[in-house]
Amino acid sequence: MLLELDLLQFQPRLRLSKAGELAFVFDPIRRKDVALTPEELLRQLVLLYLLEEKKYPAHRIRSEVGIEVNGLRRRCDLVVFDAAVKPWLLVECKSPRVALNQSTFEQAARYNLRLRAPFLTVTNGLATYCSALDFEQETFEYLEGLPDYPK
Repeated sequence: MLLELDLLQFQPRLRLSKAGELAFVFDPIRRKDVALTPEELLRQLVLLYLLEEKKYPAHRIRSEVGIEVNGLRRRCDLVVFDAAVKPWLLVECKSPRVALNQSTFEQAARYNLRLRAPFLTVTNGLATYCSALDFEQETFEYLEGLPDYPK
């Protein structure tokens, strides 16, 4: 189920800067300026959505989480942890120029095999999908929105 997220509403709240020809955006989770790429711009817009719209606690979110998949080092864009500090939601961000297709979802699913987060979101800013995963039954269902953070 395609989600209707207005991520551009958060664009005015981005903290942008320049150093010579290079553009940067401040990442409030990593607490530093990072190079402004199309994917990073989207990651920061999603992050603001999670913090401001969904009210996810900032201390439970990590950017660029390193994992190992098939012997290779990979990075998950955003991981939200529950109160027990277990992965709860994995968000994979793609450039708006990258269409979301089967291989995009398979990449996110491979990453999540390591984390086993019960919720998985894939977005390119134009399209967003969120699913709830049942690892016991090996099933998933698409959701109508991102889940509320567990109380």
